[in-house]
Amino acid sequence: MSGATRMSGAEGMAVAAGHAVVPCRACLSGEDLDWLGGRSVSLALDLPTSVTVHPPQVRPPGAAVPGGGGAGDWAGEVWAFLRRRLPGLGPRPPAVSTVSRAPAASGLSSSTALIVALFRAFAQAALPAGEGAGGWPVPARTLAQWAYEFEFAVFNGGGMDHLAVIAGGLLLLDGRTTGLPEIRHRVDFPEEWAVVVLDSGTRKDTGDHIRSVRAQLAAEDARLAAYRERTDAASGAVWEAVRGRDLAALGAAMSEAHSAMRDLQRMSTPLLEELRSLALRSAGLPLKVSGAGGGGALVGVCPAIERAEVVARLRRALGPVHPGARVIGARAAAGLAPGLAAAPAPNRPAPAPR
Repeated sequence: MSGATRMSGAEGMAVAAGHAVVPCRACLSGEDLDWLGGRSVSLALDLPTSVTVHPPQVRPPGAAVPGGGGAGDWAGEVWAFLRRRLPGLGPRPPAVSTVSRAPAASGLSSSTALIVALFRAFAQAALPAGEGAGGWPVPARTLAQWAYEFEFAVFNGGGMDHLAVIAGGLLLLDGRTTGLPEIRHRVDFPEEWAVVVLDSGTRKDTGDHIRSVRAQLAAEDARLAAYRERTDAASGAVWEAVRGRDLAALGAAMSEAHSAMRDLQRMSTPLLEELRSLALRSAGLPLKVSGAGGGGALVGVCPAIERAEVVARLRRALGPVHPGARVIGARAAAGLAPGLAAAPAPNRPAPAPR
């Protein structure tokens, strides 16, 4: 999913043009359990983010630059992080171009996909290929750890997203209060199923949400304990439904996960509930909000042969009442390094939350 072309860089350092394409992910069950403890189920989706690294002397129109906002700020911070770990990097990152098909701030981990893509492309550009496992300049496990540590310092969240977009496919994760979750199992999502994303057009606020949940955790909140137990059970039901190719059971288990999010942790909103009702009435599609933070996208699973008709029905139903909402058909994605799921997970705790 990525390639490199050798070129010369700044300050005499050999630089290779880096390119990375990283999928986004939907959480089918288990928001916050990747750092609270408990099972989560994630699915990588073919709504990718791509990053292309340009030579220092090349700055195409629209390329991100440090301090320019958006991807430029992330690029500068990721480069600074890498400079502390990879010797020989110059003080400023090269320009990058980014393209994303996933809606931003929607609970589909588009920001994690961008961060992982920057890490992958920068490492590829700065180091000779073949030094890491599978010809990677930095092994996939190290890439996941670094991207997790980088994002943890900003949001104090968990590592589900990083493992999901790198390993790809459908993952059953066992959460840890410190460090990356453990990948219990990875399977390919059924080819006969497709994913429908309904983007509400409202942005999530993950930072505030995580701060609130960490306060609940410190106070030993009984509702949080109930949420963890109920959602862990829903995650187990989601996993077994996929393994059994039982689409009706999957819809019911995802609905149960959503109900726990809404009823115990207030992760839903009146708009999201209205959109869920509309989708069930117009297309018979059960939807679950993906990610935490109040807003963002809802996801559902339908037979692949019915995806176009389901999407069309939802668009017709949404158009007159919610013109700002979007409906996107998607499929499962393989991820950057599916072999990551088979690699042993070292015990690398994260720094304490700030």
